[in-house]
Amino acid sequence: MYVPMQVISPQHHLFLTFSAYLLITPRSAFSILISAHLISSHLTTYLHYKPVPPHNSGSSIPIHISSIIHLPAMAFRTSLRRAPTTAAAFARPLARRQFHSTPRAFVKAGDAVPNLEVLHEDSPGNKVNLAKEFASADGVVVGVPAAFSPGCSQKHVPGYIQHPKLKEAGKVFVVSVNDAFVMKAWADQLDPTKASGIRFLGDPSAQFTKALDLGFDGSAIFGGVRGKRYALVIKDGKVQSAHVEPDNTGTNVSLAEKVLG
Repeated sequence: MYVPMQVISPQHHLFLTFSAYLLITPRSAFSILISAHLISSHLTTYLHYKPVPPHNSGSSIPIHISSIIHLPAMAFRTSLRRAPTTAAAFARPLARRQFHSTPRAFVKAGDAVPNLEVLHEDSPGNKVNLAKEFASADGVVVGVPAAFSPGCSQKHVPGYIQHPKLKEAGKVFVVSVNDAFVMKAWADQLDPTKASGIRFLGDPSAQFTKALDLGFDGSAIFGGVRGKRYALVIKDGKVQSAHVEPDNTGTNVSLAEKVLG
C-alpha cells in the first residue's frame, strides 16, 4: 500500500532542503543542533496526513512523507561519519609540531644552581636553598629517583658514603622527589651516625628537579614525576660537570667512582 504524501509549499520545501544541507555539512555542534531543531519544528507544523491533491496543482510540490520523516536521522549519521575525518585533520598538524619540536636540554656545565626555597631537610619546616649553600662552598648534588629503592640504597648512595675522596668533595647533598620524613628515615638507615656528612633533602613538589629539567614520568613504578639519577659537581655556585644517566634510572655515569675519581 502506498504511503500517504503531504503537500508542502515551494517555500517550505526550499527551507527544509537548506536546513538539511546545514545539518549534513560538517560544522559546529551548535549549527547541527539548530538545523535539526528547525527541521523538526517545520515537520511538526506542516506535515499532517491529508489526502494527496492532484499533481497539476501549481502552488504545491508533492513530497513523499517517508523521505522527509527520516531526514534528520540520515543527516546525523552522515555528520557522525565525517566527524573522525575532521578530528584527524586537526590532529595531524599537532602531531607534526610535536615531531619537529626540540626539547629543552637539561642542566649543563655553566648553569647556576636554582635559587629556590623548596627543598626540605628532616621536616617540612626546615627548608634548604642550595644556591645559598653553594655560595660559599663547592660540592656535589646527588639526585636519585626514589628513597629506599634498590639501586639507590644498595649501590648509588652507599658509593658516595664509602668513597675515600668524599671529604675532598665539599658539601654533598642527596636529593629525591620524596617528602622530608621519608628522606630522614632513609638517611638514618644508610648513615645512622651521620659520619659521612652527607645531607638528605626531600623535593616533595619536584620544583627543584623541574628547575634542572631532570624530571621524568615515573607513574608506572613510582606513581608520578620523579627525578633522573644524576650527580652535579658544583664549583663557585655553578655546575662544573653534569653526570646524568641516559636511561633515567641506571647506575653508571653518576656513580661515585665516575664523579669523585
